[in-house]
Amino acid sequence: MRIHAPLKDLDHELARFQGRLKAGAAFVVLLATALLGRVFYLQVMQHEHYIERAENNRISLVPTSPHRGLILDRNGRILAENYSAYTLEITRAETDDLDATLAEIGALIEIMPGQLRRFRRLLSESHEFETVPLKSRLSDEEVAILAANRYRLPGVEVKARLFRNYQAGPGMAHVVGFVGRINDHDLKRLRAENREQNYKGSVHIGKTGLEQSYESLLHGRTGYDQMETDSSGRAVRVLSRVPPVPGKDLRLHLDLDLQAVAETAFGDYLGGLVAIDPNTGGVLALVSKPGFDPNLFVDGIDPESWKALNESPERPMVNRVLRGIYPPGSTIKPFMALAGLEMGVRKASDSIVDPGYFSLPNSRHQFRDWKREGHGVVDLRRSISQSCDTYYYKLAVDLGVDRMHDYLTRFGLGEQTGIDLNGESTGLLPSREWKQRRWKQPWYPGETVIAGIGQGYHLTTPLQLAQATAMLANGGKRIEPRLVQAVREPLGHDWQPLPGVVREQVAITPAHLGLVREGMMDVMRPGGTAARSAAGAPYAIAGKTGTAQVVGIKQGARYDASRLAREHRDHALFIAYAPAENPTIALAVMVENGGSGSGTAAPIARAVFDYYLTGKRPAGMDLEASDVAD
Repeated sequence: MRIHAPLKDLDHELARFQGRLKAGAAFVVLLATALLGRVFYLQVMQHEHYIERAENNRISLVPTSPHRGLILDRNGRILAENYSAYTLEITRAETDDLDATLAEIGALIEIMPGQLRRFRRLLSESHEFETVPLKSRLSDEEVAILAANRYRLPGVEVKARLFRNYQAGPGMAHVVGFVGRINDHDLKRLRAENREQNYKGSVHIGKTGLEQSYESLLHGRTGYDQMETDSSGRAVRVLSRVPPVPGKDLRLHLDLDLQAVAETAFGDYLGGLVAIDPNTGGVLALVSKPGFDPNLFVDGIDPESWKALNESPERPMVNRVLRGIYPPGSTIKPFMALAGLEMGVRKASDSIVDPGYFSLPNSRHQFRDWKREGHGVVDLRRSISQSCDTYYYKLAVDLGVDRMHDYLTRFGLGEQTGIDLNGESTGLLPSREWKQRRWKQPWYPGETVIAGIGQGYHLTTPLQLAQATAMLANGGKRIEPRLVQAVREPLGHDWQPLPGVVREQVAITPAHLGLVREGMMDVMRPGGTAARSAAGAPYAIAGKTGTAQVVGIKQGARYDASRLAREHRDHALFIAYAPAENPTIALAVMVENGGSGSGTAAPIARAVFDYYLTGKRPAGMDLEASDVAD
């Protein structure tokens, strides 16, 4: 029996087909709509964005570094300037074989071993895409040779760069400082300060001294050239230009000739000197010996030179005026005398009999005076002129360490002065609270005794002593020392002065201040400890000598400098101002291992005073004026 297959339901099949057709059509329409929407979004909504990206592919922004501002002394003589030179630089990411490239360059021009070592050190500190200098200050012949062989040296470029030159040499290194290549630490700081963009195209940044503390003014503002490029990235033409703005120029209070006089007066000694105008706070001279050549750092110092500076026992990289901390010794005595008068512990008429030593009650230990037989009857004024230790041993005990601390703090001892240089030390002005916090120990009476003559824990910088001396000269006005006197806009002629900052006015009884000043003038008169250094001066000097002990001397033993190695001899100190009646200069001198404040430090101060007040130059010294910028 034959079985027939059922007939298909054509209407049902047609309906299913039409459903599929509609679904497919809807899907196609959906895709088309999405595509058109995307096209609309890209072509209309994002038109500006992609036009900008297209332009960026065609246009490159090339940064142009600004000229760095000049640094001048008070008379317009150049201390730091710029010059242009060609530099051979290599971008590691663009070289196929760096060693082969270096070998090929060496066959074309002379590359010294030191230059190669410096290049590899800088290379290790740089990113792959950064250019690293191999040789600076190329001759015209070397530039021509490298240009002719440019096609053989991928990643190698000859660039015109601005370099810094320090005309004043080692003596000004601690003041002016130096610039160096921007490193990762600098970049992190610039990013944190939101200043990285302004350093695009710049290679150098201030590292120390005024170059560092006034970096924001000296650097200027980076410019940009908008360049049209072809598909290979080669420049075709300049579309627009935003010129760089040069940095501002700085004019200092400092006198370059006075600085040279102070340096010469030190001779072979190491140490520091700072001279201040007590009326303005302007720093007239700042010497730290020895110095160093700041030009070594501009293009990256070579390892041998750095090792020699860093490992030198003379520590030439340390600014002794700002960072050197020393016991103030007897230079503290005028301030101690003023504390005794102001706090009612001493009167002008009070006197003691000095047998040559001082002992605490119920103690047989003798704190010796520098004069073994003693000074006899000593009042306050004579205690300063004769630098009587015994007087100040007893005064310190009567005051107590905490009152000493509180009063001396008013003169800025144990605090930063606020000078416009970075890296200043605070020194140390001890107290009971400090010792308990630092050493977890009580304060002992004997420590108060020696604190009265500036020994023990007390440490100060020459700059702090100079600021405190300036306060004696100006009647208690504490002015922050300033190196920079004025700034001017690039290519401008008018200088904008930077006024001094008065931190506080210490109230001092005029009669008390006058008595201390008279004692300091007696120091420089016949019979005073520094009378020899004031002999024949056509102006009056008020000063105070001091020595700071380096090694201890046994009880009853005599100090004999001739039997000690130089590095074990006392430091020599001297503070002074002049003319005594109407002071225009105050200073502090510290001579490391100089032995005697009167014999070593005071004559240096006299040479500085002579030149500043009378124009007299040290014998055999010929000061030649440098180039004048304005």
